[in-house]
Amino acid sequence: MKVGVVVFPGTNCDQDIENVYGRLLKAETRRIWHRETKISDVDLVVLPGGFSYGDYLRTGALARLSPVMDGIKNFAAEGGKVIGICNGFQILCESGLLPGVLLENVGRRFLSRFVHLTVESTKSFFTAGMSKGDMLTCPIAHFQGNYFADLSTISELEANNQVILRYCSGSGKRIDSDRDVNVNGSINSIAGITNTTGNVVGLMPHPERAVEMLTGFIGSDTGLSPFKCSVGA
Repeated sequence: MKVGVVVFPGTNCDQDIENVYGRLLKAETRRIWHRETKISDVDLVVLPGGFSYGDYLRTGALARLSPVMDGIKNFAAEGGKVIGICNGFQILCESGLLPGVLLENVGRRFLSRFVHLTVESTKSFFTAGMSKGDMLTCPIAHFQGNYFADLSTISELEANNQVILRYCSGSGKRIDSDRDVNVNGSINSIAGITNTTGNVVGLMPHPERAVEMLTGFIGSDTGLSPFKCSVGA
């Protein structure tokens, strides 16, 4: 398994992703600079978190115009696996690889805290080895993480099992209106989605920051499970 880690100007979670795949999961990794145009030598592409292009205009809007995005679109169209985390999720939505948009958090505050997530679907390669109802606890760190789409799109996502992760309480309960649970106000408490074929995944939380007992703190190493799924471990 070879994992490509995309680096835009302003990306800052690339080393976290390299740590997960390279050190913990023993996969080969390589950095993909945003000016590259072809993605042909990797099995999985990850767009990490950060502030691509300083989040000018709006999050992900400039990154979607980078040369690398044409290569990623072609890679995904051929069935290649793609993950976007936080800013990476925003970029995937802006580029049309995933539906919807990430709006400013309810309350218009940057949120940096631990959240609980529940696995809602195993349709994606990122959750395929898990079970519906499994829980993760990991950090978030975003100002524009409020997932939104029109009602028709939301209905399709729900009907097709494309919602893979939801914000939940410590006991696994979904409470859309509770800002201690659905912290950013995302519609239907959506924290992560996949495309119709399950090979493109986007999520706002950072499971890569809760992958080791030593550093996971509240989340321990619960965030490692979906990464294991993504490499078939």
